[in-house]
Amino acid sequence: MPYKLSATLSAHSSDVRAVASPTENIILSASRDSTAISWKRSSPTVAFTPSSVLRAGSKFVNAVQYISPSPEAPQGYAVVGGQDAVVNIFALGPAQKEDPEYSLVGHTDNVCALNVSSSGTIISGSWDRTAKVWKQFQLAYDLKGHQQAVWGVLAIDDEQSLTASADKTIKYWVQHKMMRTYEGHKDAVRGLTLIPDIGFASCSNDSEIKVWTMQGDVVYALSGHTSFVYSLSVLPNGGIVSGGEDRSVRVWQDGECVQTIVHPAISVWAVSTMPNGDIVSGCSDGIVRVFSESQDRWASAVELKAFDDHIASQALSSQQVGDVKKSDLPGPDALLHPGKKPGEVKMIKNGDLVEAHQWDSATSNWQKIGDVVDAVGSGRKQLFNGKEYDYVFDVDVQEGAPPLKLPFNNPYVAAQRFLEQNDLSTNYIDEVVKFIEKNTSGVNLGASSEYVDPYTGASRYQATATSAAPAPSTAYMDPFTGASRYSGAPVSTPPVPSVSPSAPKIIPYAKFVSFKQANVSAMQAKLYQFDEALRNEISTATLAMYPDELATVEEAFTYLSQVTSTTSQPSLPPLGGTHADAIIQILERWPASQRFPMMDLSRLVAAYCADAAAAPGGRERFLASLFKASDWTEVRLHGKAMSKAQETNILLLFRTVANCFQEGTPVDEGEWVFEALSDTPYALLTKVQRVALATILFNFSCAYLTTSVARDVVNQHVGLVLQLLRSNTDDAEVTYRTLVALGNVVYAGNTRGISLDSAQSTELQTVTSALPVFPDDRIRNVVGEIKALLQ
Repeated sequence: MPYKLSATLSAHSSDVRAVASPTENIILSASRDSTAISWKRSSPTVAFTPSSVLRAGSKFVNAVQYISPSPEAPQGYAVVGGQDAVVNIFALGPAQKEDPEYSLVGHTDNVCALNVSSSGTIISGSWDRTAKVWKQFQLAYDLKGHQQAVWGVLAIDDEQSLTASADKTIKYWVQHKMMRTYEGHKDAVRGLTLIPDIGFASCSNDSEIKVWTMQGDVVYALSGHTSFVYSLSVLPNGGIVSGGEDRSVRVWQDGECVQTIVHPAISVWAVSTMPNGDIVSGCSDGIVRVFSESQDRWASAVELKAFDDHIASQALSSQQVGDVKKSDLPGPDALLHPGKKPGEVKMIKNGDLVEAHQWDSATSNWQKIGDVVDAVGSGRKQLFNGKEYDYVFDVDVQEGAPPLKLPFNNPYVAAQRFLEQNDLSTNYIDEVVKFIEKNTSGVNLGASSEYVDPYTGASRYQATATSAAPAPSTAYMDPFTGASRYSGAPVSTPPVPSVSPSAPKIIPYAKFVSFKQANVSAMQAKLYQFDEALRNEISTATLAMYPDELATVEEAFTYLSQVTSTTSQPSLPPLGGTHADAIIQILERWPASQRFPMMDLSRLVAAYCADAAAAPGGRERFLASLFKASDWTEVRLHGKAMSKAQETNILLLFRTVANCFQEGTPVDEGEWVFEALSDTPYALLTKVQRVALATILFNFSCAYLTTSVARDVVNQHVGLVLQLLRSNTDDAEVTYRTLVALGNVVYAGNTRGISLDSAQSTELQTVTSALPVFPDDRIRNVVGEIKALLQ
């Protein structure tokens, strides 16, 4: 029999991120509404009702597991983890509970995965890139080795475990020792489950499920999901159940998809299986659903029809099912022919409507999954940076500024990527998504307050106001961990993006770009944490901050907290040479892996206190200490892949240097800086490093528009511009910023009567003519302006 809806559990007010179903009569669910709920029923014929509502705080709850009953907890324990970085253990009972029996502290960021062995050993995974094994509610093993967030964990037994990560790998551990790494997925690995007599299965953002032996061989791969696959579970008969971003739960037997269960929500975040073979799902619409293949446990005919009608009423953008030409579509008679495979989607023309139907092989019927909107014909796909997108928009972020490019397939992923690539505040993600939806006629599925996975959709917080001018952003990504976000002090940000009706003339463009976003209190806490760690180790105690340095750094943070606040004015004098000297001294002796908060502090000092190192030779000394602290010379000369610490510190170095070139600041150090940046190993740089490097060249060019600079410095700048243009072949934003920098320099030289010599002019013509072909009007426009200036 096919799986059909058995029960609908509605109590959560936001996404259900995790579910567990240890028995036929108990379900645990965890939600972004900050609660976990224990649902119980007395028998399979009675409805589930909330038995315990567990709330340890106000943060998202992202993971939940169950520990079997014991004398201390006759109904068992619920293990929950979430955004507060704590694993909380609640004894289940008929009550609302806010105080856990145990709180396991050790993670430093969001706990996003949990699993429990048959004997009660807990394993947790976190955005802090570690997994931890807990025995008897005490830390037993710290599993360190992944390069990014640990999204999936699996306790094989009390001593063996598996972890899955956003670094695309799976690792096998015996106690705390990493014994094997499994590679094969092309994107973040999200979930794991044991497969009896074979090994285990994994699912990934690459939309595939892989079944592995413990020795590392892929037995087979399951393809069918059309987007990210978030969760896996195993049925008692050995079948696999999966859930993902394509609105579906899929049931797999013997390597084939035998049923697709469509949901009326954007994301199926979690799936679990019961001992009786029933399936539990948790979705972005805040609802827990149970599906059964036993007709005795199916919901009533009225409920089944309401569920099917809810799915059929969803409006799908044509991007979800493929571009269509309405006149070419068949009529309803096409549904008389069976589908070729489970999950096959067919669109038909029903009067003036275009309907999408999906083949359900379990019932041998076509199921309507929605009405298609925006069916405007084929050929919509556009290329941007060599990739295919449904749309590429021009977006203005500042009046008079050149437009930015926003490529779009998935609205939340596109919005997050757009904001990160252009160094804009993540506070604008809702506005960008609204802009995308307005211009694509896309219609959201499920509840209007849906939340999106922070890894794939940037932890979207639904705005409470509809104003076009939201409150200033408080979001900032920890540059070292990548996923850990500073979030506190407000910062100034550009206006809300809007549609650009036409591309204005760009050169000269004199508005500097600065890197000012920060949560000062979080940065301060991280710095003091590192200082305390150094102080408490005998071997490193002498590296810790001295009392006078500590007082000076405290002054710097106090001032920066005031200057970045929108609610108060600075009451302290601007930072000066004493503060710059303290930064230099600390950077000179601290270990590379612990320098990044001080490097980040330097970035803010350069942005808000341009005169802090204004003494003769002070700016050069300040910059030299940053180049040294980032290990830039070693990276540049040796050409080896950067360590994580080097990668982070060099990014902050580039952003600090970019902040040093601002309106009214001297640019005499340009010669020294450009000499240090010459022969940059461009291939080793990350995307954000490349953008920051291009911003240095751009900001210098803005200063040159109003400030006289020695000809030798201009020549060095032009040389670095040429090097960057030759090296960059795939990043339109880097090329664009570098070209505008070049245009500013050529324009300023022309206005002062010191145009480039014929050799330089010829070389520039050659390089700009040989640029890679970017399907980007703004690049073509600025190249045209530069060529006109060179004539």
